[in-house]
Amino acid sequence: MAAAPLPRAPVSSSPSPVGRVLLLRGGPARGSIHSGAAAAPGWRRRLTPSPAVSAVARSAGSPPGAAAVDPKVETLLDSVKWDTKGLAVAIAQNVDTGAILMQGFANKEALATTISTRKATFYSRSRSSLWTKGETSMNFINVHDIFLDCDRDSIIYLGKPDGPTCHTGAETCYFSSVYDALQGSKPNQDRQVVTTLYSLEDTINRRKEEIVTEGSGKPSWTKKLLLDNQLLCSKIREEAGELIQTLLENEDKTRAASEMADLLYHAMVLLSVKDVKMEEVLEVLRKRFSQSGIEEKASRKKS
Repeated sequence: MAAAPLPRAPVSSSPSPVGRVLLLRGGPARGSIHSGAAAAPGWRRRLTPSPAVSAVARSAGSPPGAAAVDPKVETLLDSVKWDTKGLAVAIAQNVDTGAILMQGFANKEALATTISTRKATFYSRSRSSLWTKGETSMNFINVHDIFLDCDRDSIIYLGKPDGPTCHTGAETCYFSSVYDALQGSKPNQDRQVVTTLYSLEDTINRRKEEIVTEGSGKPSWTKKLLLDNQLLCSKIREEAGELIQTLLENEDKTRAASEMADLLYHAMVLLSVKDVKMEEVLEVLRKRFSQSGIEEKASRKKS
């Protein structure tokens, strides 16, 4: 059953608004909680932060300290399948990278608070109280969207962290690989649950570090590219041309995918040379979602 849209409210204290790209032009976004798993960020998903929802006066029948919310939000909260202790698993996910940041628990009040403030808020079972991620470290997770799974018994806070999420200082709490442990490797805070794209970025960056730590020797292709700007630029031009040819010569889609993979790899090597992270690129794309291509290009000329 589709979740009811939440009412609009001022968003002056929320993260900077972002919207949709020209490819997704449509009507104004409405705040909502979505049923279903959160997909990796992409062109087909709206990543506009949902408007904050203002709380209303607590009803006479509410227990002391309970935060009453808009009736539509209350109906939605009642639709969640809370466990016998009134809790549900709440997972925080990076809106740009798709990385799983942390997992905690939420009750009705925690979810209502997250909807209202757009700061990821959980319920501490040990302290029996609410806590907002970042209230001590200031590394808040700014929530752009909230998802319920198909059974409505777990929650995803899709948001942008202000800094490292883990208390260890790691970007996420998930850096201990079971298979690495079985092979005798120790946990590495830089080893995260990553997609193919970020695994590639990590490999390129490790090759960059090896140039400094290992010195001379027979370099890999990636190291050659990192050491020779002219070679790198010529390869990017070459791969871009080959990708274009797949369209002009009507080659099959597997060929187009292969050429795009080559271009993406070489472009990511250039990003490494420039010390630019893929997350920064994806954030730029997300912030352009509300602009047409013409508007975006015009804004570049003014800046």
